[in-house]
Amino acid sequence: MSGAAPNEDRHVPVLLDEVLDALAIAPGEIHVDGTFGAGGYSSAMAARGAKVFAFDRDPDAIREGQALADEKGVTLIEGEFSRMDVLLAERGVTSVAGVTLDIGVSSMQLDRPERGFSFQADGPLAMTMSQSGMSAADFLNGAPEQEIADVLYRYGEEPRSRRVARAIVEARPLERTGQLASVVRRALGHKPHDKKDPATRTFQAIRIHVNGELDQLERGLEAAEALLEEGGRLAVVTFHSLEDRIVKQFLRKRSGGEGSGSRHLPEKQAGEAPTFLKPAKAVRPGGAELARNPRARSATLRSAIRTSAPVPTSSRSARP
Repeated sequence: MSGAAPNEDRHVPVLLDEVLDALAIAPGEIHVDGTFGAGGYSSAMAARGAKVFAFDRDPDAIREGQALADEKGVTLIEGEFSRMDVLLAERGVTSVAGVTLDIGVSSMQLDRPERGFSFQADGPLAMTMSQSGMSAADFLNGAPEQEIADVLYRYGEEPRSRRVARAIVEARPLERTGQLASVVRRALGHKPHDKKDPATRTFQAIRIHVNGELDQLERGLEAAEALLEEGGRLAVVTFHSLEDRIVKQFLRKRSGGEGSGSRHLPEKQAGEAPTFLKPAKAVRPGGAELARNPRARSATLRSAIRTSAPVPTSSRSARP
């Protein structure tokens, strides 16, 4: 997620100065921007003298960002950041000095009703970052009620997920974001003075599910681990607790601390050396940034430095 406001700050991503501090770029180093978006991080990294390889799976971001990438000397690659190690190996790059990930939906995607990511303006129920595969409408109109409820609870942390799922099934077919938002509001109750729209959690959950975002993050962390050279820096910006928990647990495990397992991040085997030094303290936006860009309010930056230890055997065997 770029987190930039849809105006003159569009190309200024969240926690930019803090990310650059964590990356400590030296001129000539190779760095990866795994989530190009509007190009804010890539531009700043290139300005510091980095040779930047940037990824995005959104064809719009690739098409609209190519001119900026050419101007800044950034190599822009269409593809999932979870496969950055594989895609860079195809280009002869097997190690890098830094990897940056800005997780979630971009402001460019949020601000375009035709992409269907937001209920702020009516649009088709799409929500696909790559603009291919299962759409939000496909999922909502075809999935069983229990599966919808599970997705809303797991990815949206919606406490009344069963009620919302029941209302969605009763209202099918759903084709527009406005329809879905209305269904959720009726199911949960909505007062105009409420600070948070009750549809927020549902939209978040469906978007994460349709795009496999948490799987992408887990695999992307492993890909970054595989790519980073000794002393290489990893910087990850997340925007909600589900993402932040994955990053926190990954870095805790890989730096020798305790941490629970997950489907894609198996427990570190006994005798395997830490692949990261102890992570830096989490960083959040200050008052000035929040005043400029309210979307930054939930952002968290976590960073760590790569050791010389090889990638854990369990991780290598789990990689696709």
